[in-house]
Amino acid sequence: MAAGLIGGAALGAGFGELLRVIVEASKTAAMFRDNLEELASMLSPIEPVIKEIQSFNKAFDKEYETEQLVEIVKRGKKLVSKCCKIRRWDIIKKPYYSHKLLGLKKSLERFCQIVMQIHQARDIKEVLFETKEISVGIRKLSLKEGSSNGNGICNQVAVMGRCRVPEPRGKVLGFDEPLKELKVKLLKDGVSVIIVSAPGGSGKTTLVKQLCQDEEVKGKYEDNIFYVSVSKTPNMELILQKLLQAKDYAVPEFQNEEDGLNYLEQKFRQLAIIPILLILDDVWPGYEFLVHNLKFELPDYKILVTSRFAFPRFDDCTYCLNPLNDDNAMTLFRHNAFLQNGKPCIPEDIVNKVMKSCKGLPLALEVVGRSLCGQPVAMWLKQAKQHSKGLSILHSNTDLLAYLQSTLDTLDDEAGIKDCYLDLGSFPEDHQTPATALIDMWVEQYKLDEDCDAFIKLHELSIRNLVNLVVMRKDDASEADSFYNDHFVMQHDLLRELAIYQSSFDPIEKRRRIIVELSRNNFPNWWSEEKQQPLGAHLLSISTDETFSYNWGYIQAPEVEVLVLNFRAKNYVLPVFMEKMDKLKVLIAMNDSIYPAEVSNFQLLYSLSNLKRFRLEKVSVPSFSMSSFQLKNLRKISLVMCNISQAFEKGTNKMSDNFPNLLEIDIDYCDDLMELGEGLCDVVQLMKLSITNCHKLRALPEGIGKLVNLEVLRLTSCTDLMSLPETIGSLSQLTILDISDCLSIKNLPTRIGELHNLVKLCMRGCSSCNLPPTITKLQHLKDVICDEETAYQWEFLKSYLTNLKVTVHEQDINLNWLQIFV
Repeated sequence: MAAGLIGGAALGAGFGELLRVIVEASKTAAMFRDNLEELASMLSPIEPVIKEIQSFNKAFDKEYETEQLVEIVKRGKKLVSKCCKIRRWDIIKKPYYSHKLLGLKKSLERFCQIVMQIHQARDIKEVLFETKEISVGIRKLSLKEGSSNGNGICNQVAVMGRCRVPEPRGKVLGFDEPLKELKVKLLKDGVSVIIVSAPGGSGKTTLVKQLCQDEEVKGKYEDNIFYVSVSKTPNMELILQKLLQAKDYAVPEFQNEEDGLNYLEQKFRQLAIIPILLILDDVWPGYEFLVHNLKFELPDYKILVTSRFAFPRFDDCTYCLNPLNDDNAMTLFRHNAFLQNGKPCIPEDIVNKVMKSCKGLPLALEVVGRSLCGQPVAMWLKQAKQHSKGLSILHSNTDLLAYLQSTLDTLDDEAGIKDCYLDLGSFPEDHQTPATALIDMWVEQYKLDEDCDAFIKLHELSIRNLVNLVVMRKDDASEADSFYNDHFVMQHDLLRELAIYQSSFDPIEKRRRIIVELSRNNFPNWWSEEKQQPLGAHLLSISTDETFSYNWGYIQAPEVEVLVLNFRAKNYVLPVFMEKMDKLKVLIAMNDSIYPAEVSNFQLLYSLSNLKRFRLEKVSVPSFSMSSFQLKNLRKISLVMCNISQAFEKGTNKMSDNFPNLLEIDIDYCDDLMELGEGLCDVVQLMKLSITNCHKLRALPEGIGKLVNLEVLRLTSCTDLMSLPETIGSLSQLTILDISDCLSIKNLPTRIGELHNLVKLCMRGCSSCNLPPTITKLQHLKDVICDEETAYQWEFLKSYLTNLKVTVHEQDINLNWLQIFV
């Protein structure tokens, strides 16, 4: 099979020419010398193998499927030629071409694997069959050392190598705690698969290699540790071949993959007197089946997987590798930055600043440390100043940039996943970003049909380890209803910086997203220019701190569809230029201070005629009914940790007149809300109303029965809420009612039996709540989620409610929710 991939003498000649060009270029193209020397060292050992195989292998006399490989060689020569033409003053081009050279290296690595596969596989067998003389020659090429044991089985393994675990490159530092934790997980009984998951450059492979050097691990598994590098495009046939050859087993021709797996299982069973550990390094999405296929029912057989992605089906057995803490990061950084027998002459505060710029990522610590090793103090000062100015280390380290950029190559542009990733730079560093804020942005900006469509994109970013999706309180029932208030997003600082860096290539007026951080009166140059060009950005994010003066100046941003305002202040002024944002669909204003901010020009919000969603966090909200305005396109209002005691009071105008098409209101953690104003009850077109974690809310207005179009009423964790008004029976369209953790509700209203369209009732934490006899009229009720104490009442009612399913909720003891306030 592998032999058919390479053919034609032209390929061998082209390969030799490419190697010559790379070697020559490495002497002249100083800017790319490291990349080119690495390529040359990889290709040099392969050239004689190609020539020798050409001399006897008939496949090289035939033109099979060679076009793709020939094209790689041609493109490689062209790329190297271009690199030779880049001059030192064109340093801005270095990241682009470094990234291209990295891609060439990956393509050539796959090429070399194919060559070595040919070298040891089917064509060698054919030649061995034809002549002993060539057999001897090929065996010299194919074996590292040794010979046959007389049974036709090799004592040593072909050039592809045994599946031995490679020793870590250099000294391993900073992994003491992760090693202990992963070792406990590995040696734990009852666990057959362990996934080590983290973004690229976090040290996953190094961690696993070092784990296999542990004496207890080696003592348990002895020579039964198998290591296979899987990578992006794995070949099961090749994996099986390597695993079988690792123990010197003959590799027969298999009819199909299943035959090969059965044969491997049989051989593993013979070895299983001693426990077996199989390591699959660098597994990519879509290839989880490899883990499943290689799971055999053997005693104490373990599979250890490393991946830069998360695999949901293995959530329970995943070890997430976190960035290094400051102490470990400093140890690793010093090891790379300073000669071991030399005395550092760099001031400690400068070393500390540069180290912190690496954000605890082992790859960054190694790359930046090595780049500064032996450099004068001036170079260190330059790096430290860039960090002080807020510039990312990506601006000054092209190798690190090229590596991190490669993690984005897998993102699907057509599905919009890459755009979603780049949008994440809109929120502050080390900030827990609400998933609902991102959902609001993406639904409107990318014209998605439902909130769950946006959440799917967020989940995709999570399994690729580009974000960390934190669930404060696990509630499958709420998630099934597309309610994501308990989901938050965290992101590694360097991945956030990469998103911002990727968004900054174009001239400012042509960028799709603009992310600005302002302090005092320090504006970027383009902001203050007299002849300022209109900005073409669709997303504008502005972050300010408590020192900002709010003398906004004026910018033209007519194309902006999403405006994100991150601030930290007791008093805040909305930027006046937002009044001219005629295309603005989403406004997100998030205050990071302790108390809600007073917004002096709140009425500016009412000028945004095209606005569809707005989200306010820690803001004092005036009455929505005091002014005469009309936001006819507004669909959703989200108020989180806001002062809203006046927001829904009746005023001179009806809320329904001001918001004629408002469909959803989400109120969360608003501690001053004691009574919901009657003004809200005028919004008769409302379809979703969520009032959650408002612990001082005592009562709902009687007028709530006017919301005849309401489909979802969520009142989760309103602990002081004593009862539901009887008028709730008028909500004829209501399908979901959630009163979970409303601890003070003792009785459901009698008229609840009139909710003929009610399908789901959630009442976790309502163990003392009594059900009225009219509950038997809820003939469409299908799902009830409750505590064990309440379940017996519902079980008794099943004879009346024939479609009813009662789910007893297990208490989720989880203090993650406290992080919201940190």
